[in-house]
Amino acid sequence: MIRHIVLIKFRSDVDEQAIADIFAALEALTQKLSGAHGFTGGRSDSPERIERGYKHGFVIDFDSWADLETYANHPEHKKLGARIVENAVGGGDGILVVDINTSD
Repeated sequence: MIRHIVLIKFRSDVDEQAIADIFAALEALTQKLSGAHGFTGGRSDSPERIERGYKHGFVIDFDSWADLETYANHPEHKKLGARIVENAVGGGDGILVVDINTSD
């Protein structure tokens, strides 16, 4: 299984409802795609407070690298990704993506 982890530094003028709408659309996309499941996303409430500006994030699990690639190339993902970039601090510089193979 591949765990897709995305952390985002949203600009301060982006309200929580706009972020929730993006996450809801990502969850809906996850539910449509074979091999994608377990969407979880939201705002950090960590008592450690070491987010370094990455106050929002989401996780999606994929059955395989091919399933992750299908998601990455999907037109809806590309539109949502563009919305995230447009609302992140510094565009793409405000986004951190890690993909972990949890099967190893």
